[in-house]
Amino acid sequence: MVREHALMHVTPGQEAAFEAVLPEALGVITSAPGCHRAEVHRGIESPSDFLLLVWWDSVEAHQAFRDSELFPVWRSHVQPHWAELPVVEHFALSAEQDG
Repeated sequence: MVREHALMHVTPGQEAAFEAVLPEALGVITSAPGCHRAEVHRGIESPSDFLLLVWWDSVEAHQAFRDSELFPVWRSHVQPHWAELPVVEHFALSAEQDG
């Protein structure tokens, strides 16, 4: 399993509107084959920054989503609020511990 990490910079003043579209937008992502979970975290020091985390079966599953008809739907919800395109990277688990 891989985790997608997308740092989204929202246009200042549009944070509340962006948060309002997130439930529907995340529903689009989680309906994609190979997606297990999606969540968004708001920056504390930088409240116009949001971190999207998505758990995918593989990078290929994420790419299949990007190539599908679902991706433009996802983007139609969130992109109007972005100040710039997000930086997207993939990560694989290296270590884990509960505490």
